[in-house]
Amino acid sequence: MRAYRRGVRAPFVLLGAMVLVWSGWASGNEPGELLEAKPFTDVDPAIRALGAEALRVRYRSTSDFEPRSTIVSGVIFIPAGTPPEGGWPVLAHAHGTTGIRPECGPSLSTNLWGATVLVAAYLKAGYAVAAADYQGLGAPGIHPYLDAKVAGWNVIDSVRALRRARPGIISDRWVTIGGSQGGGASWAAAEQASTYAPELHLVAAVNEVPAADIAGYAQKAADGALTRVQGAAYSALLFSLSRVHPDLDMNLYRRGSVAANWDALSMCYGPRMQERNDAVTKIEPGELKPATPRATRALQNLLSTMALPQKKAAAPMLVIYAGQDEYIEAAWTRKAIAAACEMGTQIEADFQPTRSHGTFDGSHVLEWLSRRMAGEPVQNACKS
Repeated sequence: MRAYRRGVRAPFVLLGAMVLVWSGWASGNEPGELLEAKPFTDVDPAIRALGAEALRVRYRSTSDFEPRSTIVSGVIFIPAGTPPEGGWPVLAHAHGTTGIRPECGPSLSTNLWGATVLVAAYLKAGYAVAAADYQGLGAPGIHPYLDAKVAGWNVIDSVRALRRARPGIISDRWVTIGGSQGGGASWAAAEQASTYAPELHLVAAVNEVPAADIAGYAQKAADGALTRVQGAAYSALLFSLSRVHPDLDMNLYRRGSVAANWDALSMCYGPRMQERNDAVTKIEPGELKPATPRATRALQNLLSTMALPQKKAAAPMLVIYAGQDEYIEAAWTRKAIAAACEMGTQIEADFQPTRSHGTFDGSHVLEWLSRRMAGEPVQNACKS
């Protein structure tokens, strides 16, 4: 899925910046342990203009395949000025798809592949911001694309790393916002928060056009019904699965131009982006059709193990989904919402029937979070 964007129109006026460097001083092996923090000296001018502190970081996190302990990169931002009583609340930003290789990490980009406009809005709203790259992006490793639980752990540990970078001025209260791949990550973080990080207090989560349950991709591929953009996302998913599960026979799931352009299809932003785009245009639906019904079932079962929900979320969630979504069918998200409701999660569902994956309206999410931070109850769609 393509990285999402949400328009921001407010001016930002904070001044001044201060940066420090830590590197190589950590000696434990705990999730969220801060291993490195370096000044983000080439950060987008939109952030510098706010006077916020920006640091590129590396920290420990957790995977659901070997090695279990991983190192994840990301960026943290601390607002200028005096923190409120109790410290700056944290907003964990969960990014949309940027690629599946280490060089695809947003922290390697001066503007986080376009996300600094969002970060600026979060800073102005009074949040310290943690922006994880996710495992295998930005730092060496294998990226388990659309494995929301792993990305959720990475998001939670980015909050821990931020608090350790600036002890004493960062609150244990936090919220998360994510879109597309990041929508699944923020959803999973909300589910994992109470058991994985009981020392933190998650207040709310916003999941925009979330990749919550994409098991339906297997049957769409079998039916030859993938659209061009779905084929691009699906090929990236297959590439990632081939690395996470090396025993999965990719010859059962790819042929023709997909097999010939396999490497190019995994490229992200950068000099080979056009090569990837050219490869995407050559994909024909039959080239991604599983070879047998058994292969379809095996893939569907594998994707189902990655699907959300998996447990009751620790805090209320706002789920925005679109009727014209080119990547994630509304019925898939609606089913995930219903299942989460059955588990006891409080969900405010915002279905936008005429919007698409890239044009949904998220202009109200900061106000929604502000109400949750103030302790106002959520309009629980599960009871409607």
